[in-house]
Amino acid sequence: MTQVPVIKLNDGNRIPQLGFGVFQIPKEETAGAVKTALGVGYRHIDTAQMYQNERGVGEGIREAGIDRAEVYVTSKLNNGFHQPDDARRAFDRTLSALGYDGDDSYVDLFLIHWPLPMLYDGDFVSTWKVLEEFKSDGRARSIGVSNFQVAHLQRLAEETETVPAVNQIEVHPYFANNEVRGYGQQHGIATEAWSPIAQGKVLGDPVVARIAEANGKSPAQVVLRWHIQRGDIVFPKSVSPQRVRDNFALFDFELGADDFDAISALDRGADGRIGPNPDTFDYVPS
Repeated sequence: MTQVPVIKLNDGNRIPQLGFGVFQIPKEETAGAVKTALGVGYRHIDTAQMYQNERGVGEGIREAGIDRAEVYVTSKLNNGFHQPDDARRAFDRTLSALGYDGDDSYVDLFLIHWPLPMLYDGDFVSTWKVLEEFKSDGRARSIGVSNFQVAHLQRLAEETETVPAVNQIEVHPYFANNEVRGYGQQHGIATEAWSPIAQGKVLGDPVVARIAEANGKSPAQVVLRWHIQRGDIVFPKSVSPQRVRDNFALFDFELGADDFDAISALDRGADGRIGPNPDTFDYVPS
């Protein structure tokens, strides 16, 4: 079976560089999708409270017959539960939904999903301190953030004791997000890339198409390989078994320097962003 590279986090834990994302997979389909991914060889599953499919993740792992300790599971705090006591209760619900008891009742990585600086009086620091509790008691092996900008990360550094292990942010060839990635590299924060193929928008780019043809790979495989060679953690999502397999087949080729640089040159800066701006995003599920 293909060996996926692992990245050592700043807390000493290790995370598989390639994972399987379950964003927008209906909860009734999640267990089957996770089981398929694990059968292909994935050992890293990325979910979130707002995806409403944590239960399916746990069910899929058990249906695959794989020990909990062999699968790296990430979840994220719902935007509506930033108040400390709300965050504690929400985390308990995550562990319950995953469906494990005793020593197996933990997440490998738990994230603040969005900083929400326009809500909660701009206070994401008290929320982070609650995640530090989860790390301290072992129910979250690692803790991190998602969609945090440099200013948000600087505030955590000034006011708390724990450097996030990861920052999960929008990254793809049209939006390389280099300022945030650079801060992470300087401070030992690993970058996880969400929307790695720009919701498919980058797949029809002539540069990507040319490189894919030259390498005998699909455009998606070429873009995902670009992420891997950048050193980011990536977790493509699909419910198609063939695409799930294709997205895993990234380790039998390597982009040459010219091809890598050509994809990097597609960066459009802020104009390439397709998701919300973390500085103004204030969505809370009803």
